[in-house]
Amino acid sequence: MDHFRNIGLIGRPGNLAVADTLSHVHQFLTQRGLHVIFDEDTAALLGNTAVQCCSRAAMGEACDLVIVVGGDGSMLHAARELVRFGTPVLGINRGRLGFLTDVAPDQLDEKLGAVLNGDYAEDTRFLLAAQVRRGNERGTELLALNDIILHTGKTVHMIEFELYVEGQFVYRLRSDGLIVTTPTGSTAYALSGGGPILHPRLDAIGLVPMHPHTLSSRPIVVDGSSEIKILLLSDIPPVVSADGQSGQSLAKGDWLYVRKHPFKLRLLHPPGHDFYEACRTKLGWHSHLIPD
Repeated sequence: MDHFRNIGLIGRPGNLAVADTLSHVHQFLTQRGLHVIFDEDTAALLGNTAVQCCSRAAMGEACDLVIVVGGDGSMLHAARELVRFGTPVLGINRGRLGFLTDVAPDQLDEKLGAVLNGDYAEDTRFLLAAQVRRGNERGTELLALNDIILHTGKTVHMIEFELYVEGQFVYRLRSDGLIVTTPTGSTAYALSGGGPILHPRLDAIGLVPMHPHTLSSRPIVVDGSSEIKILLLSDIPPVVSADGQSGQSLAKGDWLYVRKHPFKLRLLHPPGHDFYEACRTKLGWHSHLIPD
């Protein structure tokens, strides 16, 4: 018996490989008698007007499971839309690294069939919520599964800011910016900035300076429940971005508040999923055992 009945499908637009995989998944699911719902953009990608579709915002209420076909970017976008509904999400990799979309296309039938039969591992990933505060004004809340990044935008100037964690002053720094990362995002942009890899089960937040103007500045890992505040001191207006999306501009004297979002993403993995194996495969770690 299938463990899920109403399945949502989301795919990255403009990619023929994604379209082919979506068509295969759709056929696989319908052959099992399951009810498939496409998000509107994905239905347009396939050019199929005969399928049932709904907005991505409504998919969380309509589906027992959502399958995302694409790369990690596709999963990040879906996560921000679906997290408040608690709908489990499964990723099929049609991107490059695929830390979040861990079903390979050549194993699709086997792995997807196992998940549909209830043979899967589930873990929860927290998101970060960020908000710019200017006096009594509060900006739109930004959500990120990977990271919140304070950066200089297209300029080459450094910015200056003060960092506070749980109300305690940490440091004043001049740098290209600061990456505030979840464990999920620690293998993304924060990794290229010299940050630590955090196991997905850790309840922790990483703070990674971007090209700091001091040799003593190092990444810091803090408790996942911490409230992080950043006071902007620079006249050059930086930008805050969530998961690489278009950001919001800040001005001198603005505060950036970052905290854990109250809802968590339910991420499903097929049988045999191994975080360290993913690191070995995708980051090129040495995979041979050393003989005794």
